[in-house]
This record gives sequence, structure tokens and C-alpha cells, in this order.
Amino acid sequence: MKRPSAVCAAVFAAALSGCVIAPPVIHPVYRPAYITPPGVVYIAPTYVLPAPGYVWQYHPNYGWGWRHPDNGWHRGWR
Repeated sequence: MKRPSAVCAAVFAAALSGCVIAPPVIHPVYRPAYITPPGVVYIAPTYVLPAPGYVWQYHPNYGWGWRHPDNGWHRGWR
């Protein structure tokens, strides 16, 4: 028969085995979703983001607008 102190020590060691060392905190690097082309003046959005997934982007013929990779340009081009 084992001594109670040895059993308690084994249970205590097993309970703390998963939380003794914390992983390092890695801060994500944020990059803009779209970079303005050279020579183009940035114009801020005039209305809020229409839905998740849209990006404020520049079109060479029509100017600035909200663009979704699957849905295309929001409100189309007028």
C-alpha cells in the first residue's frame, strides 16, 4: 500500500501539469486590406460598410467604392 503523501503529490503534480507554463503572447500584424496605388488621392468612405467582406477600394475608371471579392462593387457604378 502506498503512503498517502505520495498519492497526494502525484495527484497534485498531475493537476498542475497543464498550466505551469503559459504560451507566449503573439500579437498579430495588421496590414491594410487595400493599398492606394501611387498617384491616387485617398477619399474616405461616405457611408458605412455595407456588409462583412467589403473593402474600400479604388477602381481606375470609376474611383473609390465598396468592393466584395464575390459580389463585386456595392451599388454598382452610376
